[in-house]
Amino acid sequence: MGYVGLLLVLFTASLGVPIPEELPIITAGILSSQMVLRWWIALPVCFVGVLSGDIILYWVGHHWGETVLGWPPVRWVLSPAREEQLKAGYRTHGVKIVFTARHVIGLRAAAFLTAGISHVPFWKFLTVDAVAALVSVPFGFFLAFLFADQVQQIFSDVHRVERWLGLAVLVVIAVWVAIVAPPGSPRPSMARKL
Repeated sequence: MGYVGLLLVLFTASLGVPIPEELPIITAGILSSQMVLRWWIALPVCFVGVLSGDIILYWVGHHWGETVLGWPPVRWVLSPAREEQLKAGYRTHGVKIVFTARHVIGLRAAAFLTAGISHVPFWKFLTVDAVAALVSVPFGFFLAFLFADQVQQIFSDVHRVERWLGLAVLVVIAVWVAIVAPPGSPRPSMARKL
């Protein structure tokens, strides 16, 4: 994964596509620890990738407002009930919703789109979102960077467990077939008798 790929994946994830933003950030941290990527380039790319999608969502909500809510992909992310909850939250708590949503998977896209619909001032939205990203992005990135060896060990352990689980599933299927097969059912024979 190069810098452009990292940027595109994070941009896509921040638009509400069901890809956790944390996954490419952690991947970038691991690749930086292995010197595949340069950390001083990868970290700002992660930051820009995360914020770019947020800004697009805000802009779409701000400029097209209620019209965009009729689009099926939008309603998949932002149900009418969630929309009303977020609007009420913006009236009560203001931009604290933006800060909180940055750290909650599954709420980000809906919250940022609703911030635009609710006409939260752009400078407030961007400031709070950037501060929240300055907390979460470097944290995930450097955690993966520092513990890359342990993460690789976990992945190799998972692969080992997957192999044993695959074998166990095959054994269970074989036993199930042997038990469920009716006793009078035709079975292949070694030789036919005449």
